[in-house]
Amino acid sequence: MTEGDFRPRWRVLVGMLGLVAGLAMYAMIVIQIGHRITDWPVFWQTLFYVAAGLAWLPPARILLGWMSR
Repeated sequence: MTEGDFRPRWRVLVGMLGLVAGLAMYAMIVIQIGHRITDWPVFWQTLFYVAAGLAWLPPARILLGWMSR
């Protein structure tokens, strides 16, 4: 097996571990913020959760792009 064959597997492993760890930490942060906004109007809570639900996508896309190189 050449080094070129090994690199994509290494990137996929590191990327998957990073993605899982990053999403877990991100979820914990969103949960902590979510506990503090319970007295906000429902409209603002909804906007927060929609934004928080979409905010992880650009970093994940960058990481997935790096993994596929």
